[in-house]
Amino acid sequence: MMEAIEKEIVLQKDYLSETINTVYFGGGTPSILTIEQLSKLINALKKQFIISPTAEITLEANPDDINTNKLLAWKLMGINRLSIGVQSFDETDLIWMNRAHTAAQASNCIQLAKEVGFDNITIDLIYGSPVLTDAAWKKNVDTALAFGIPHLSCYALTVEPKTALDKLIQKNKVAAVDPDKQAHHFTLLLEWLATAGFEHYEISNFAMPGHRSKHNSNYWQGKDYLGIGPSAHSFNGKTRQWNIANNSLYLQSLAQNTVPFEIEVLSIEQQLNEYIMTSLRTLEGLSFAHIRNHWGESFAIIVEQASSNLLIKGYANLVDNNLVLTNNGKLMADGIASDLFFVG
Repeated sequence: MMEAIEKEIVLQKDYLSETINTVYFGGGTPSILTIEQLSKLINALKKQFIISPTAEITLEANPDDINTNKLLAWKLMGINRLSIGVQSFDETDLIWMNRAHTAAQASNCIQLAKEVGFDNITIDLIYGSPVLTDAAWKKNVDTALAFGIPHLSCYALTVEPKTALDKLIQKNKVAAVDPDKQAHHFTLLLEWLATAGFEHYEISNFAMPGHRSKHNSNYWQGKDYLGIGPSAHSFNGKTRQWNIANNSLYLQSLAQNTVPFEIEVLSIEQQLNEYIMTSLRTLEGLSFAHIRNHWGESFAIIVEQASSNLLIKGYANLVDNNLVLTNNGKLMADGIASDLFFVG
């Protein structure tokens, strides 16, 4: 797999022509890679792409994979941002979610990272599980704040079809997820983090000033990106492509110097829908001027007219002529975006 990924890096070298300002190792558990393996990937990227000396280089890491030796090596090879999958500091919650790490490991790995010198750290927190009380949810957030974590990604627990958790819920062996409880936890989160001085710059992401994720912000701003590896997605504004998910077929194709991907050419309507979906998730909101400049006056007028009802219902406000969701609107962001989509 390592050889195949390195080969894909070479084959995809022309997809991005500009200087690379963000690199993100994620979409799984890259922290299980050995120090040598990860170093080889970084060197392979540097050979094929122009990577800015000030690039944000993020590594997703599981708490149980983190130790002092790895942290020191990661820092030496240029990784300057850690995304740690904490999920919860509550033992009961972690057991219910079937996580491999303990609450003690969740805390200890952050302490280790800070001692080694990582100050640009983000952690994931999950809310809305049946066993997570309001008090435990507040303790999770307070623990993150006490560590001085400058960025939080917070997600409502989702149950994917046909997973072990889904089957247990279907058999009534564990409690089902309560959407009202999740909405309540989200509302509490907005209040707590606003008080702590965090920017709610995207639906699921909160940052102290100056600590937004540069990489993820590229997605929401519609910038080009290249994904490497099985299932990886790439986007250049006009087309979206995604690598095959099957590991064996991925390896077979790369052995023949072929990147196995499918591609979709986005219509004007689809490009606009992409912008509607991503921009509404952000603090800055949807810009009518941007729609006028990129897709024309007629599209801007249609979106303005369609969004008027959101203003009346209190789901959005106009801020500098941008459509920005209110806290109530954020609870229904996906549905609101869908209502504004063009069908074509």
